[in-house]
Amino acid sequence: MGKIIALANQKGGVGKTTTTINLAASLATLEKTVLVVDADPQANASSGLGVDIKDVDCSIYECIIDHADIHDAIYETDIEGLDIVPSHIDLVGAEIEMLNLDNREKVLSKILEPIRGDYDFVLIDCSPSLGLITVNALTAADSVIIPVQCEYFALEGISKLLNTIKIIKTKLNPKLEIEGFLLTMYDQRLRLARQIYDEVKRHFQELVFKTVIQRNVKLSEAPSHGLPAILYDAESTGAKNHLALAKEIIDKNN
Repeated sequence: MGKIIALANQKGGVGKTTTTINLAASLATLEKTVLVVDADPQANASSGLGVDIKDVDCSIYECIIDHADIHDAIYETDIEGLDIVPSHIDLVGAEIEMLNLDNREKVLSKILEPIRGDYDFVLIDCSPSLGLITVNALTAADSVIIPVQCEYFALEGISKLLNTIKIIKTKLNPKLEIEGFLLTMYDQRLRLARQIYDEVKRHFQELVFKTVIQRNVKLSEAPSHGLPAILYDAESTGAKNHLALAKEIIDKNN
């Protein structure tokens, strides 16, 4: 049975999508079957994995609102073993359209159930908000990875997210766990980055991944080519960091 992991943080620009794309590619490189579900209306995970949004007939939006079959929304990527359910800008309005649905917090959970057994890992890239789609992702997930940017306001808002996770665990999804806090955009030359790392480690202890994602130019360039870092430059720090993260997650889940 595949493990569903949501990547969530309502703070924008912390590296959620970059992590989703590169972790998925790294897991696939390590011979795991992976599905990325792009649940962010900006659809950056879709374009970052080489999907041209204009050519997409069926996205996660159609699955949620029009009850389209999830199998029709799965697209292959250039990496063997890595598929994606793309997003669409229409997803912005989906939260309002979902208000009338029964069990509206569990729509995504029902959608993913039939394909869960086809993959080792399903990664959901959440939008930077704690809206209904993100609540759906956390309700469908077994665990959540929380990317934390190594900068001054890093811990701001985490308490809000943790509170949301607690509510979802109590009311909607008792099995939801925190897979780990992932420190992103780490620059070891900066004293502030080291302080943030120490602070997150002190707060959350063994919940913090050993792997840290360092600041890396290749990691920033890769999405504009529609490629994960491992295909763009396998020797780059960004590619190696995500490979280490993938190994850590595999070891943890064995």
